[in-house]
Amino acid sequence: MSKVAHNISHLRKVKGITQEQLADHLGIKKSRLGSYEEGRSDPPIDILIQLSSFFRLPIDALVRYDLSKAGDKSFIDIGKHRVLFPVMIDQDNEDTIEVVSLKASAGYLNGYADPEFIENLQLMKLPFLPTGKHRAFPIKGDSMPPLGNGSFVIGKFIEDIRQVKDGNTYVLLTRNDGIVYKRVYNHIKQNKSLLLSSDNKHYDPYHVPIFDVLELWEYVCSINTGSYAEDDLNMSSIMGMLRQMQVELREIKKGNTH
Repeated sequence: MSKVAHNISHLRKVKGITQEQLADHLGIKKSRLGSYEEGRSDPPIDILIQLSSFFRLPIDALVRYDLSKAGDKSFIDIGKHRVLFPVMIDQDNEDTIEVVSLKASAGYLNGYADPEFIENLQLMKLPFLPTGKHRAFPIKGDSMPPLGNGSFVIGKFIEDIRQVKDGNTYVLLTRNDGIVYKRVYNHIKQNKSLLLSSDNKHYDPYHVPIFDVLELWEYVCSINTGSYAEDDLNMSSIMGMLRQMQVELREIKKGNTH
């Protein structure tokens, strides 16, 4: 059975619809859809376009990859972009954290939507993480003290970019800069962009158009693989940590009022 045949059948079952329902949506007979799922014939380009729109996946993913390996929650929208987002599951059927190593980060912009790339990432588990999809990213440079080279930020995937909370920190994947970790402010209503700010004030804030944001991960925790230098814990970094704590405390207070 071809990948596209297997994928049509798999995606239909994940979505919980019958062959008849999908055939009706595509405007074809059930028997014709059955021939696609059984691999007796290949869907023409107009049907592939309809399937791509219906399942919110690029045609390339439909014909090239075995999507059953990616899990049932792999298909999400980020803004107007439809991407394949693999979710790794361990033997105990619990979510694991994929670790984007410093070496892997160089190819992440090209590989983030490729199941084979994601499958080759290292895995780890932290028992105290909240529910959701998490991934660990390496931190480079000195723009977000005290985190720097040798640190990893574990982020929770944010599906809707409009959920950005002003002043919180996020790992973003952008078309031009790749992986960046910044304090983010929602300027979508003003100019359809996010304002990215560094805690190190030597770096100027800048706007990123929302259509250039490919992934968004909200800070959950960080891991430092090296020791801090004495001058890393300066007033600027301390103030940044205090601001983050104040934001988190406000969110906790809001939760307690409901």
